[in-house]
Amino acid sequence: MKFRCEREILAEALTTAGRAATSRTGTLPVLSGVRLDVSDGELTVTGTDLELTIRLTVPVHSDADGSAVVPARLIGDIVRALPAGAVEIALGDDEMAISAGRSQFSVRPLSLSDYPAQVEPDAEPVTLQSSEVADALRQVVRAASTDDARAVLTGVLIAADDDGLKMVATDSYRLAVRDLPQSSMLGAGQKVLVPGRALAELQRILSGDDELTVRLGAREAVFEAGGTRLTTRLIEGEYPNYRNLLPSAYPNMLTVGREALLEALRRVKILAQDSTPVRLTLAGDSLQLTAITQDVGNAHEEIDASYDGAEMTVAFNPDYLASGIDAVEGDEITLATMDPMKPAVLRGVGHDEYLYLLMPVRVP
Repeated sequence: MKFRCEREILAEALTTAGRAATSRTGTLPVLSGVRLDVSDGELTVTGTDLELTIRLTVPVHSDADGSAVVPARLIGDIVRALPAGAVEIALGDDEMAISAGRSQFSVRPLSLSDYPAQVEPDAEPVTLQSSEVADALRQVVRAASTDDARAVLTGVLIAADDDGLKMVATDSYRLAVRDLPQSSMLGAGQKVLVPGRALAELQRILSGDDELTVRLGAREAVFEAGGTRLTTRLIEGEYPNYRNLLPSAYPNMLTVGREALLEALRRVKILAQDSTPVRLTLAGDSLQLTAITQDVGNAHEEIDASYDGAEMTVAFNPDYLASGIDAVEGDEITLATMDPMKPAVLRGVGHDEYLYLLMPVRVP
């Protein structure tokens, strides 16, 4: 194997595929590597940890076809450190030479025969607009849990709805729900649970591509955009009935400028240390934000708002609240509440396709 490729193109390919390679000890050593396959002027780079696989193809100038597996982090660091211009990679009997300009490196490859075979998807493909899917992923994936103790909560539920799709994620402290009308990748009544980690990677991959091809099998999902394919195992298990958390009506409604609230929260949360909640005092034509950390200090800010309902103070985890405000769209947002101890719902004014439900924090 011998080929040349521009450093930036090669570095990006290695970084993208390398995010699927495992860094966990105790697994197959070869899974810490990326597989390089050169054939007919194309380089295919693959990374996998058996749960998630990322494979992408880039054009190269090839002098000899071939395949090799090399440590993902090491080769990625080397290529990114090389001077700008063409990078040449050549595979010898027991080492891979990497050079650019006056810089030369050699790396011992991993066992090619131990690298797991890649299975081609057999499910029927469905094509979607990637921009809409990417926007939905940005809003929903943030609410998925990262705690493997409850595996189903680390996934994003994708379910067929009456007129399209619904994406749902929760970590039991917050809930994100996004409707995708006129989008279809599932049959009537069908639903799948896709790992949030895989969809976070898909979100990165989707930037700039016009179409996304999806294949949903019984145990895995395959997403293709541009020259990149992401394959992930589906999560088995029953997702919680999130609909029970959504009351049909809320008696108290705050309307406030999205950017004004986000900026005020960013300032106030400087004093919200050691998991200190931020208190929102809802009354009249203003919103007051307060953070009090014992033996440190406090912060207070007031912004213009419109509030219809009973005067109250409700407290939230400031990071979860900021994440929800960042996720909603529109110049103005609404915060709907029942009382200080019931879940509140954030929406963008004029953007009813998305909601972010947030559990309050009990304060003295």
